[in-house]
Amino acid sequence: MEKDRIYVDTSVFGGVFDDAFEDVSREFFQQIKDNQFSLVTSALVQEEILEAPQKVINFFDSILPFAEIIDITAEALKLRVAYLKADIVTNKYSNDALHVALATVTNCKIIVSWNFKHIVHFKKIPLYNAVNILQGYEQIAIYSPLEVIRYEE
Repeated sequence: MEKDRIYVDTSVFGGVFDDAFEDVSREFFQQIKDNQFSLVTSALVQEEILEAPQKVINFFDSILPFAEIIDITAEALKLRVAYLKADIVTNKYSNDALHVALATVTNCKIIVSWNFKHIVHFKKIPLYNAVNILQGYEQIAIYSPLEVIRYEE
């Protein structure tokens, strides 16, 4: 059985060191290491991580052997523009739209984020997917790590 390709944005790496998200974030990355999911992240995440505290950078570097790193492409930038034109987010938060675009154009089934304001939001998810359909892409599932980790039965 093929593993789900899951795009992970910057917030999930930072979540490992956030009291509110630490346990679930660590469990999510443990499940990545245990080969439960196929981790996809991007050059955009790499760029954003450089602004993070050193412990987040070190953690990110420790996960790289388990990750596929995708480049920022013209196709993803074009889809981001479509999201911005649809007023899903403002230009100030265009990188959040770019995360969704990168996940979409690289055929990830899911994007995982702790960003509840601009990505994992009940009003934004259908808008991202409406634009995806209008632009000829598949819909993408958008969840927090809490909704993705596997629990023992």
